[in-house]
Amino acid sequence: MAAPDYVPVAPGDRPRRSLGTPGHGGWTATRPGDLNDRQPSGRLFGNQGPDQGYGLVLAERFHGRLLLTEAEDAHDVMAGCLGVGLARASIFGRAPVIHDLELAYGLFGYLDPPPADLVEFRKPLFAGASHHYWDQRAIVDVVPESTLRLTPAAVRQRLREWRSLLST
Repeated sequence: MAAPDYVPVAPGDRPRRSLGTPGHGGWTATRPGDLNDRQPSGRLFGNQGPDQGYGLVLAERFHGRLLLTEAEDAHDVMAGCLGVGLARASIFGRAPVIHDLELAYGLFGYLDPPPADLVEFRKPLFAGASHHYWDQRAIVDVVPESTLRLTPAAVRQRLREWRSLLST
């Protein structure tokens, strides 16, 4: 606490100038686990992005709207489509938004009545996806980046020509 001006101060009690501290010499990635440039990418590495846990909240919002057959499980569908939505969000360098999940669900025909051949294609693809990470990665790998860059409305309009949207 500062003292009033009328209080005498001894010369040894006056504030002193600080000594300059040396700057940091710099940091380099020299340890074996350090990344030199960017996150590694490629098949089965996943898609990094901020706040990906929020994608679970968004995926759950579609639970009552999904058009499933008797052989399909909603949890498997949500797990598979979540990966597609997160891949789309990471392309744009942002956290997931509702449109990312809408594109994912719409792409596989879970929001609109799908063609019969799409249902036959997606059944084995999504079977057990909520229990197996590699199955989730396989679903994401079927969707090319060009499809992820489309709007959800454009994907749902092209649902009849679904083979052109996926790399089957």
